[in-house]
Amino acid sequence: MPRILSVLALVTACIATAAAADTKKIYVVTWEHECEHSCQGFIETIENSGFDAEVFLRLSGQDKSKFPGFIEEARSLKVDLVATYGTSVTLGIVGRKADDGKGTHIEGIPAVFWYVADPFGTGIAESFEGSGRSHVAGTYNRVPEAVNIRTIRSIKPDFRHLGILYNGNERNSLIKVEEHRALSKELGYDFTAIEIDPGNPDAPDPALIPERMKALAEAGVDFIYLGSSSYLRIHAEVFTSSAVENGLPVLSPYEELVRENHALVSIAAKAHDVGRVAAEQVLRILRDQKKPSDLPIAQVTDYAYVVNMDVARKLGFFPPVEILQVAETIH
Repeated sequence: MPRILSVLALVTACIATAAAADTKKIYVVTWEHECEHSCQGFIETIENSGFDAEVFLRLSGQDKSKFPGFIEEARSLKVDLVATYGTSVTLGIVGRKADDGKGTHIEGIPAVFWYVADPFGTGIAESFEGSGRSHVAGTYNRVPEAVNIRTIRSIKPDFRHLGILYNGNERNSLIKVEEHRALSKELGYDFTAIEIDPGNPDAPDPALIPERMKALAEAGVDFIYLGSSSYLRIHAEVFTSSAVENGLPVLSPYEELVRENHALVSIAAKAHDVGRVAAEQVLRILRDQKKPSDLPIAQVTDYAYVVNMDVARKLGFFPPVEILQVAETIH
């Protein structure tokens, strides 16, 4: 996409240019293979702020073995701040509060995390009031899971059984599975979770996704929820198309799976806005000289519904009027 290429070209040009003495160095590590919408929102916000900063962008491509090298590079570059995208990256680079003082993660350098599904359950941060860590600030962008279930029930009043495919190598994915095991008892729905590639310590084989989706259908699920998974975002086409082939609607926390693939509905913060809010946390620290520990976890509160009407017609699931009145529809 030209927009992504232009952003990457900008970052590359920044890296190639010698920084002035007062230029702040921002080291960004993402879990993805490319600079997607949220990454673009982050970089564009820094650029448009007029703040004198140099961005070093590193795409991990879901390879955790790169994390120690990134930590060493950030230290050697003497960067002013490290920003981490995703739960796995944040755990690998910034670590948990319990890791502070061990010297195994970034310390002594301000850090800002974003797109972490549950920063509190993972031990990355203490509460919305603050991370509880001297060098760490962050963001939160998730819709409460009970809201997702209410949305599913409004679309399918006879909803009974939720299904999730999950990647056992992503901590955020595991957390969402456990959250729905508990929530299913509280809100009264059946729940089935199937791991994509059990026993594989690396990224799962995407060829297994259709097989696992069929298994969910055979288990009797009547709605699929993506949960939290960068892996499934990358393999969104096979994930959402195999769901539709099995007659299963997908609710995704990532709007691009509705816009660009075959998920039925999304209720989520816009990815670009999530990156913008993270960048604003960075600016508060570097430009406004706020201490990371003094900053509350910045929450993205502007959520939007997106509905794929082509998928709705194929599956025969049409959101109610009250959702369609406020939703953006994709045809």
